[in-house]
Amino acid sequence: MDRPDPADQDHEARGHGAVGQITDEQFVDTLPKVELHVHLEGSMRPGTLLRLARRHDVDHLPTDLDALRAYYEFRDFDHFIEVYLAAVQVLRDEEDFRLLARETALGLAEQRVRYAEITFTPWLHVQRGVDPAAVFAGVEAGRLDAERETGIQVRWITDIPGLPGTDNVNSAERTLELALEHGGAGVIALGLGGPEVGVPRPQFGPVFTAARDAGLHCIPHAGETTGARTIWDALEFLHAERIGHGTSALEDPALVEHLRRHRIPLEVSPTSNLCTGAVASYAAHPLPRMIAQGIEVNLNSDDPPMFNTTLRDEYLHALRSLALSRQQVFDLAAAAVEHSFLPEPGKVALRAEFAAAAAALDVTAPAPAAQAPAAQAPTNA
Repeated sequence: MDRPDPADQDHEARGHGAVGQITDEQFVDTLPKVELHVHLEGSMRPGTLLRLARRHDVDHLPTDLDALRAYYEFRDFDHFIEVYLAAVQVLRDEEDFRLLARETALGLAEQRVRYAEITFTPWLHVQRGVDPAAVFAGVEAGRLDAERETGIQVRWITDIPGLPGTDNVNSAERTLELALEHGGAGVIALGLGGPEVGVPRPQFGPVFTAARDAGLHCIPHAGETTGARTIWDALEFLHAERIGHGTSALEDPALVEHLRRHRIPLEVSPTSNLCTGAVASYAAHPLPRMIAQGIEVNLNSDDPPMFNTTLRDEYLHALRSLALSRQQVFDLAAAAVEHSFLPEPGKVALRAEFAAAAAALDVTAPAPAAQAPAAQAPTNA
């Protein structure tokens, strides 16, 4: 499978001329950013994974960086899940989770990310014997470490690991129990990840209803490797306020109209979709058409080290590989603020930062009212 090559990206960066006196890199680096779809476990740096594997004598993983890069060459989405589940075996104790959370947040802060809603999957760890208190205490300590060091704000989405051939209802119920018992103020939402094929969304309806009743937001993945019907199910049964991926949304004009009318955002991750085979190429990615049809979208990195990308890279790909204008890319960054569950005072501060960036970058800052989605409260289809 074709994957982005850092050397090719560097060559492209050197050869790409400045427009309006600044380069694309300078434009992207000036943008304040918000990330809404990134997985904590999938953000583990290769060196960290190898170090933890040695520390805990995990012997089924590659033992050097070159082998690990080859290990991350995914044949398809199912192979990606297989590798993902193998890699998380290195996370064993509170200090491991603290390290991972801190490194992930600091890596985002280096890219000028001001706020992030990071997904993690506690049941993957608890079901293999890790103390749930250690998992939650570790990620919370790491998030606070990074906030003290850089000012970045992070909140957590606890993710249900939907997997074919498993008791998904039990996994969902246990995930919600863990979030409510151990999550505290850091956990703001319930998510649903993993494969879509063989994991129908309606079965999770009661758990998402209970999550909403408990004050959590509802943010399932849907429509990445299956069709538009899965997105409808996420809206109808899971009270989805945002949709993870949603790459198949354009298949159904009625769904497009529903998403547009109710202003339900899609969390789009182009390089992830390419690496897992959900789309064939950057040129085939639906993001430009989603924007053209008025769907609310934001840009994300998903599992950045596993897909050889960063959020910064995704913004550069939006300009170059997807041929979006600088105004469109700025609008994507600003939209993520409004699509987030950051409390209003934080949004006000970020809007001011975006207004200052717009003036520096010679683009137009969108009016806040034009960006705020009606789906800030739970929405039924």
